Amino acid sequence: MKNFFTVFFSSLLGVIISLVLVGLIFTLAVTSVLHQTIGGRDELAQEIKKNSVLFLDLSSEVNERSSSNPFQSLDFSGGEKQTLDVILMNLKNACSDSDIKGVYLKLGGGMEAGFATIEEIRNALLDFRKTGKFVVAYAEQYSQKAYYLATCSDKIFLNPQGGMDWKGLSAQIMFFKNALEKMDVEVQVFRHGKFKSAVEPFFLDKMSASNREQTEVFLNSIWKTMISGVSKSRGVSEEDLNLMADRLVVRNAQDALNKKLVDDLKYEDEVQLFIKQKLSLNEYDKISIVKMVKYKKAMKRKFNEGEESDAKVAIIYAVGEIESGQGDDNTIGSDRIAKAICDARLDSTIKAIVLRVNSPGGSALASDIMWREVTLARKAKPFVVSMGDVAASGGYYISCAADYIFAHPNTITGSIGVFGIMPNAQRLLSQKLGITIDTVNTNKHSDLGTMFRPVSAEESEYMQHGVEDVYQVFISRVADGRKITTADVDSVGQGRVWSGSDAVGIKLVDELGGLEKAISFAASKAGLKSDEYGLVAFPKKVNPIEKFLSNARSDLESKLLREKIGGQAKMLQALQYLIRVKGVQARLPFETLIY
Repeated sequence: MKNFFTVFFSSLLGVIISLVLVGLIFTLAVTSVLHQTIGGRDELAQEIKKNSVLFLDLSSEVNERSSSNPFQSLDFSGGEKQTLDVILMNLKNACSDSDIKGVYLKLGGGMEAGFATIEEIRNALLDFRKTGKFVVAYAEQYSQKAYYLATCSDKIFLNPQGGMDWKGLSAQIMFFKNALEKMDVEVQVFRHGKFKSAVEPFFLDKMSASNREQTEVFLNSIWKTMISGVSKSRGVSEEDLNLMADRLVVRNAQDALNKKLVDDLKYEDEVQLFIKQKLSLNEYDKISIVKMVKYKKAMKRKFNEGEESDAKVAIIYAVGEIESGQGDDNTIGSDRIAKAICDARLDSTIKAIVLRVNSPGGSALASDIMWREVTLARKAKPFVVSMGDVAASGGYYISCAADYIFAHPNTITGSIGVFGIMPNAQRLLSQKLGITIDTVNTNKHSDLGTMFRPVSAEESEYMQHGVEDVYQVFISRVADGRKITTADVDSVGQGRVWSGSDAVGIKLVDELGGLEKAISFAASKAGLKSDEYGLVAFPKKVNPIEKFLSNARSDLESKLLREKIGGQAKMLQALQYLIRVKGVQARLPFETLIY
């Protein structure tokens, strides 16, 4: 009986605690939603004092778009998650905000952002500096990405005992051929494009010559953009920057100072003292710091007022891998994005559309469904694409019908090619596990697509024919959209990946520029002046409570995986994706780790 009551009251206590936690989560979530939906004062927004400094901490992941999830801005490791849309809007608003005098940029080696995202933030900070306001950067340790971003600053400070990487860029791809052989798993591959290397890790143990060629070209293009920007900002020649990387001469903080890569070696309290001097404060005065996630003026002005405007520019966010169905804020579901494009097309108050693409691609069929909506929208009003870190394969498929395409110099794009894969685990089951499969079919090929036997020669030809058909449709879509011949598309296609800079020269991209430039261009094409339109974002965000409850576990697992194996986590996640794919895929070559 004693044990019964012990278990009973322990269980009861657990239930009570769970209910309290759920209630707290619900209260916070509802409060957050009310702040977002009721047009009153935002209690989460920080009051801006005169002589303030905007604080941008980029020591963690930078997402494309802010979320309706009330917990989205929280990083349970202690930091705050940043989103590109908030950063760009806030920096633009801060240019004319007399209360904001400068930006304190805190960086680190763990910054998780793509090269195009870094470029976009860097350009926004350079524009901020043009107003006469200051930007100060500090880090204990600069990664190469972080340092490139820091070179937009008036002053770059480094911890005296810190350091920085300066060694050039490296790209690594993980190959699974030998591991699959040990497990007696065969991957049957169907593809078009000698550069379509997404499937190479399954049947090779190193890069093919064509994949190595394309990787070298786009990697060197990204590096060229980086050292050109560093050279211009720091007054150090590109030749010297390359020599420093080749000879590994930047070994500690003092080396970085001696080579003029940083302005001074300071601890963070000394950096804050420097900022106080910039603000004409005394040593013991307190700096009015405004965190980027709490500086709400820009987002409220642009989006809340934009909802009520009679003239709007719609920004449609297409972020993540492409799949059929609804998707979510981190994947591109063809139904959800197609509906968003359709809604923007049919809304008479929306005068122009900007499709923001940050995707390695995915399902070719899902891509074509969204492409169709792009072609319809383009006939109705100006339609402009803004490419983020990646807009390749299916990501390019949904972009190619636009009136105009903007990309960053270091955007990864192209990859016009398709593939299909079909694993054969028959030997794994029979020889390793002792499992056999018996099948009954009504017709000769009824079980085509099973992973329990190899495909026949006839079935292989059938699968390859499907891939070839999709490829021909793909290049015809690109040819129509870009006003070039299918032969020209094929010559730069074949699955080849290009940097944004190189894509301009081969007519896959019209102009280099970021999201703000794309918005301004679209508005001008619609005959709108800068003060005549508001902004509205699509697709509508997922319910924050549902998203928090459904994604909490997967987000935690993803975070733990990244903490354990770092950048290699993306490779393993890409492996999971390729194993579960169905149908012909228009996807970027296999996940490449660049550092």
